[in-house]
Amino acid sequence: MAGLKELRGRIETVKSTEKITSAMKMVAASRLRKAQTVLNKNAAYRTTVYDAISRVWYALQRRAKEFEVGFKLPDLCTPKANNQKYLLIVLSSDRGLCGSYNSAIIRGAAARIEELKTEGKEVQIITLGYRGYIALKKRYEDLIIRHDESVVNQGVQYEEAISLVNEIVPMFESGTVDVCEVVYSKFKSALSRDVVSEQILPFDLEKVNTGVDDMDGICEYGTEPGHEKMLDLLTSTVFKEFVFGIMINSQASEQGARMTSMDSATRNANDMIAKLTLRYNRLRQGAITTELSEIIAGAEAV
Repeated sequence: MAGLKELRGRIETVKSTEKITSAMKMVAASRLRKAQTVLNKNAAYRTTVYDAISRVWYALQRRAKEFEVGFKLPDLCTPKANNQKYLLIVLSSDRGLCGSYNSAIIRGAAARIEELKTEGKEVQIITLGYRGYIALKKRYEDLIIRHDESVVNQGVQYEEAISLVNEIVPMFESGTVDVCEVVYSKFKSALSRDVVSEQILPFDLEKVNTGVDDMDGICEYGTEPGHEKMLDLLTSTVFKEFVFGIMINSQASEQGARMTSMDSATRNANDMIAKLTLRYNRLRQGAITTELSEIIAGAEAV
């Protein structure tokens, strides 16, 4: 009977765990839908601003080629003389229970850090997310200049992207850093994501080039102020949108990973409950059979 009591306890424990993982799965699924909604809504704005800067970028390139003149790139797009000082921004989560999401990011960040150190580069790190900070602190504590909570805790807001931009741009313009990269999980689907280290400074305009030119049939788009000034203004806006896009990709990836992980945990718990219940029933049936045998034997003896 002690075995039956122990199995009953285990079954109840696993059932309680299954309820928790099932609830966490539903919460993550809801947050994933919200994150995907943000991604979809942001797509229209992204297309608009990318098309706008593509027109100006194309016009400058075309005129430079026609008249054999150069033009000045925005400061954000101008490479430094020697790319020696690197800043890595690592986006992870504050909590676990999201499968390999954090470990993949940490491995990607560590691999990139070692690669840069092998090349003789100076590396500084900003970690946004408790899990990434704790893991990287063990080996690279002296390289971490700032750490903070994950940007996706309450849902990514555009102001958070602006805040991060306002922090790293002065570092780039003053020469404190020559190159800035972000290590994050790029969202593909609820079941698929890629860990990438993406350079954001100096900003490569080809990343936002949609192929739209400044000619619409026989009409030519003009700008006021001039194209160079307009490119400078648009680059600032597009760069903020680009950083925001990275953040919302990170948000969707985390929720997708957590939903997948909790779904797997829930299914495993259900399988375990079924196995434990079967074992419990067999033991109970065996105990009942034994008692009946003893009763019958006792009756025959009488």
